[in-house]
Amino acid sequence: MSVYYSRHPELRLAALEDDGVVLHLGTRRYYTASESGLAMLEALASPRTPDELVALLCDRYEVTVERAEASVGRFLDHCVRAKLLTMDADA
Repeated sequence: MSVYYSRHPELRLAALEDDGVVLHLGTRRYYTASESGLAMLEALASPRTPDELVALLCDRYEVTVERAEASVGRFLDHCVRAKLLTMDADA
């Protein structure tokens, strides 16, 4: 079984110079996102697995798989707690 993550439909993203701003229209809360966090949120416009996000980071940045896995794990945990993402399990 795989878990797929997607951006919450009420999120709006804005890229700045080196990072971005995320607005959740439902909660009316703003968040800042690093360049890599914004890249993951942009990719999550359609459902993705954690492994797909790891591959995205490894392709886009000079990072090891282990470091990308750790970063993706922290990012997903934070975003789920903040209700920025939805999760679906696919058998």
